[in-house]
Amino acid sequence: MRRLAAFDIETTGIDPQSDRIVTAAVSLAGDARPTVDHDWLVDPGVEIPAGATAVHGITTDHARAEGRASAEAVEEITAVLAAQLLDHVPVIAFNARFDLTCLDREARRHGVVPLVDRVGGPDGLIVVDPFVLDKQFDRYRRGKRTLGAVCEHYRVRLDAAHTANADAIAAARVAWRLAQAIAELRQTELRALHGQQVLWAAEQAASLEQYFREQGNDEQVERDWPIVALPAPVAAGEPAAEPVASHAHEQPTLFALAA
Repeated sequence: MRRLAAFDIETTGIDPQSDRIVTAAVSLAGDARPTVDHDWLVDPGVEIPAGATAVHGITTDHARAEGRASAEAVEEITAVLAAQLLDHVPVIAFNARFDLTCLDREARRHGVVPLVDRVGGPDGLIVVDPFVLDKQFDRYRRGKRTLGAVCEHYRVRLDAAHTANADAIAAARVAWRLAQAIAELRQTELRALHGQQVLWAAEQAASLEQYFREQGNDEQVERDWPIVALPAPVAAGEPAAEPVASHAHEQPTLFALAA
């Protein structure tokens, strides 16, 4: 099994554009080397809503008393992920669009160099998202697509759900299961797989949006993956846009993650 970087965050809410990181984890595993766990408890600098605390268990008082300053933590998280990507280690993240967009916006909020800029632009990203892959290869399965539901479906152990380390490792285990089960994933080089996920995520969003239309709901669904693009600058007098929800080194296939 090659080296991989399993990534997860817990936040103050569900909007990656505005909500803040409360906990984060990057677990480096595989390649016949010891697992290295990086984890952060963060003082987000804002109140943590009771609903978010009910999910991940971190209160405002706890974060303020024991958490790292947000700017410092975001710098460290971003640096760890960038170092792995520059070493051609893939990032495994369940629903990567949320986690990586939230990290990107936190970086920009605090004047930290964003991940995408540290790795030379979007082409420097190598991300595997079991959420996108599961929807692509088992698209008609009924039921929820939460990490817990997907872990149950693929018989993956999920200990201490909604703690960042546990969720990060669980996402990596789901990726491993998918690589075992699906021949196309075993045969696709990782950078090519990243590019396919960009297309699949957009198609999945369009399909969900069409379903909403059929139900009389005009909600827009974000198509960008794995990081939502920043809104384009609006010239004076122009209406704002409606909000929406090159490779020098050959990469191994996802099969190598499962080897």
